[in-house]
Amino acid sequence: MADQQGAGAEQVLGYEQARDELLEVVRRLETGGTTLEESLALWERGEQLAKVCQRWLDGARARLDAALAAEESAGE
Repeated sequence: MADQQGAGAEQVLGYEQARDELLEVVRRLETGGTTLEESLALWERGEQLAKVCQRWLDGARARLDAALAAEESAGE
């Protein structure tokens, strides 16, 4: 059940929110001082956040490519 709620929350995260949270996860992992279980949970969250960021970047790239293709078509 928690996985389904997490997936829904990821879909509404903006790129900047996901990036900022990912930076915080990385900072906490690099700082250390967490238990193995906490470190694993942080790693898993980081992986989820990286996927969210990648989806945003892929979407932005697709929009840019589409805009460039439309501009190119209009110029012909």
